Formats: sequence, C-alpha cells, structure tokens
Amino acid sequence: MRDNMSDVLVLGSGIAGLGAALALQARGVSCRIIDRAEPGTETSYGNAGILQSEASEPYALPRHPGALLAMALGHENAAVLHPSALMSQTGPLLRYWHASRPANMARVAAVYQRLIAESIPAHASLIEAAGLDNLIQRDGYWQVYYSPTTLDIAATAAERMRALYGHRMRIVDGMELAQAEPELKFRLAGAVLWSDPWRVTDPGALVQGYAALFRARGGEIVTGDAMTLEQDGAGWRVGPHRAGRVVVALGPWSPDLLRRFGYRIPMVAKRGYHAHYNGEQQLNRAMVDAEHNIVLSPMRQGLRIATGAELSARPPAEDPRQLRRGEEAARALLDIGQRVEPRAWAGTRPCLPGMLPLVTEAPRHKGLWLHFGHGHQGFTLGPATGNRLARAMTGEANAIDGLSIGLS
Repeated sequence: MRDNMSDVLVLGSGIAGLGAALALQARGVSCRIIDRAEPGTETSYGNAGILQSEASEPYALPRHPGALLAMALGHENAAVLHPSALMSQTGPLLRYWHASRPANMARVAAVYQRLIAESIPAHASLIEAAGLDNLIQRDGYWQVYYSPTTLDIAATAAERMRALYGHRMRIVDGMELAQAEPELKFRLAGAVLWSDPWRVTDPGALVQGYAALFRARGGEIVTGDAMTLEQDGAGWRVGPHRAGRVVVALGPWSPDLLRRFGYRIPMVAKRGYHAHYNGEQQLNRAMVDAEHNIVLSPMRQGLRIATGAELSARPPAEDPRQLRRGEEAARALLDIGQRVEPRAWAGTRPCLPGMLPLVTEAPRHKGLWLHFGHGHQGFTLGPATGNRLARAMTGEANAIDGLSIGLS
C-alpha cells in the first residue's frame, strides 16, 4: 500500500470494522483500518462475552404502557428509560416502538435469524486462523429462574425457539443446577441450558487477536480521526490515507460522521455497564439471571457482571443503578468477592430502531459503505455481517438484502 493508498479504508477497529476488513482482505481487497483507539478497547470490549447463536430474534421494545412506565420509573433492571432520552431520542424511540409490533417482528426475525445462523461459523474460521482457541469455551450458558412459575414461562418460550430455529436446549431442575454449580448459596427453581453458544473469556483479547491476524495478512491499522473523512476526487480520504472506497464501522459514533454527508440515521443509544469481581469460586458456565437481568460471565479478569440496557441521552450521564442492583443480586447468589476495578466500565450499544444492522452502500455517495447498528449482538454478528458486506463490495448480488432499512 504505497503512498498511503489502499483499496478500502475501514473506519473503526472494533469487531464490526475488523470483521469487514478481514472479509475484504480474504477476497483480495487491500484495506487500511483507521481508529483513534487501539482495537478491542471500546464497545467490543465491554460485552458479556457470549457468542449468542441462540439469539435468533432481536430485542423488541415492550409495547404495553405499564412496561414502558416501569422502565421510565427505573423499576425494571432489564431496561431503564431516562427522562432525558424522551426528549433527545423521541423520534428513534417511536420508530423502535412501531417496529416492535408483532407483525413487523416476524419480518425482521426472518432476516435476523439468517445472520445469527452465520455467526459461529464466521467466528470459528477466524479463531482457528488466529490461534485463539484458548479464549473459547463451547459449553453454552445457563438462563436461571428463581420460581417455578417463571421457569415454566421460560421453558415454553425456549421450546418455541427450539421448534422454530432448531436450537439445542434443555430444561434443568434446581437439583441438577445445584450439582453443576455447587458454589450457588441456595437452590434455584431451575434453568434453561442453551448448549450451542460459545463463551469468550476475554472479549478484548479476541478482538486484538483478530487485529493481529489482519496485520499478519498484510493489513495496516493506523491511528487517525475518522471524523475527518472527506471526499477526494472519486475516492475518499482521512488525513494522508486515501482509498477508492470507505467502510463506516464506528458503532454508536457512525451517525455523527454521516450527518456531515446529509444522512440522518436514527439510533437508540442503549448504555450498558460491567465490572469484574475477584471471588475465588467461579461459575462453571456463564449464567444469565433472567429475573434480575444481569449476566455473570467467568473471565480472565474475574467474574464479569454485565447489565441490561439504559436508554439515555447522548452524551449520557453515568447512572450505575442497574449494576448496583445486579451486584446485590449476585452477592445473594454466590460469593463474588470484591470489585477488581475502582470504576465500572460503561459503553453504548449502537441500536437501530428497525433492529437490523445497517449494511449497505450510501445512496448518494459512491464508495461510501455502512456497517454498524448491530445492537445487542455486535460481538456475535460482526464477522458474519462483515462477510456479507465483503460479498456485496466484490459484486455479489443479494448479499445484503434486507439490511438497508436503518437508512433514512
């Protein structure tokens, strides 16, 4: 790549950017990744570390007024709706609410489940090529419940997912769960055991390993300000770096850049938190506490407690109440020890109202490609949608059908 020229500039070194760059590289397209930060240190670092091959349907916004009121009042730990979000995100939230109606969810799920089905194979090839198998546990996760009633409801929902999508799962009673996880302080009603998902013990290290693979295959990752992107004749430029095409994979910051080119991308900012704890006894599998809406994931850094969604204004004011509630619930359940870091990690999931990632070429700017908006499943989906983007950019028709609805 002489004279700072490449075929494609990829803006963003998270899982979406690296997924796109590696897929393009595999098709013989020279890429340079540009980011202000090191790979795997932003949103891609902060997730629960589960490659959710069972998540064949996206998260809909509750449509019952009572559920929305509970969110606004902060009574639900799954999602907290800040009053500031009602003012700054009224448009995106209304679109999200409208898109969550049952008839539309069926159409969205038809596209979404195909992406999810491609996710583990896409990761598997990169994990093998990069020699990262030491970071992977292929043992699924527990989805635990405290009462027989909630377990029965969950079992019905899980059976539906198995019937529709073929996911491997089984219902485990409290005795079997206690035997499998002896560090639990008391017996729960039981759990759904999802068998197919993979667990990553260090999400940041996985992304950094993908970055090392990209470099080993001849790619370059440079420090730069993606927000300085400008047209350069028939191509594109960021500082001294030039290319005929560019991929915007900046996660929650993507709409800020695209606004300069006349695109208004409605995005729902869903903030999430995590912290690590140094308890000596670790869980054997990751555990989703479905009644307190937290994920407990054994990591290299300790037990990671990750929260649900906080719908807030941008830039958001830090509000760790979900993590505080989650920590209280986790301490009641097992000995988690003390917090490792003095301050919790916080980051924003890039969620589009239509609940599908935006993977397309911008309609008014030739060579400006978009790859963001993966919502809760960016860590799972990044390489899979990166493959689809690369197929489209190298001339394959229909590779990204249905993935442009987030563009306005």
